[in-house]
Amino acid sequence: MGGGFAPLPNDVDSAYPGNAMKWTRKFSPCAYICLGLLIGDSDGLRPSAAQEPEPPVVDPGPPGGPPSDAIVLFDGKDLSAWQDARGGPARWEVRDGMLIVNGTGNIFTKQEFGACQLHLEWCAPPPEGRTGQARGNSGVYLQGRYEIQILDSYQNQTYPKGQAGALYGNFPPLVNACRKPGEWQTYDIIFQPPLPGPNGEIIPGLITVIHNGVLVQNHVPVKNATTAAAFRGPVAKGPLMLQDHGCPVRFRNIWIRPLD
Repeated sequence: MGGGFAPLPNDVDSAYPGNAMKWTRKFSPCAYICLGLLIGDSDGLRPSAAQEPEPPVVDPGPPGGPPSDAIVLFDGKDLSAWQDARGGPARWEVRDGMLIVNGTGNIFTKQEFGACQLHLEWCAPPPEGRTGQARGNSGVYLQGRYEIQILDSYQNQTYPKGQAGALYGNFPPLVNACRKPGEWQTYDIIFQPPLPGPNGEIIPGLITVIHNGVLVQNHVPVKNATTAAAFRGPVAKGPLMLQDHGCPVRFRNIWIRPLD
């Protein structure tokens, strides 16, 4: 039985520098492919490094952000990024670097957002004998439509789809990661909005939520507006809403990164 392989056509040599192909004729066809990957891009099997765009540089900022490309929605100073439901000035209390719910109604960002990364920090007040949904209740509504529940869920029994970190009425949190009332808590939310389809259907969006560094919603689908939403129906962009549920929940360090 004869050994070796039939030589490749001579014109193959011209695709490679020097005589790089000459000595490879004793190897299998697989060896030719591997050599092509190592030598260069002329065979089109991989993109040139020069063709790959460099990712933009973002300064992550201090722990908790904001990153250099974020839009700061509340930095402890004022409510210039917010308005009330009628488009007038937001009237929540700003004190000691905190934004405090005070019974004057929901507030909305003046700017509208689609896909985004949202960071906010919140703190529930002392329970003072309250239980269930009456304890530290608020909510953050993506596009004014889709609520991630804010609630003092520390040793506080309530229905699972209404706990802190729930996509309200749809998905309970994977775990209860709530801190004690009076301690600051963090939400980091990644959101892709539902969108209207070509035939009138709704193309579901997606939400991921990290509560105090713990994953509580893992890429869950979102389609319809949740309870007490300010708006209905899918849109490309909408305002962020913070809910006034009658509890003096406090907020700080709110920023957002548009992803579209």
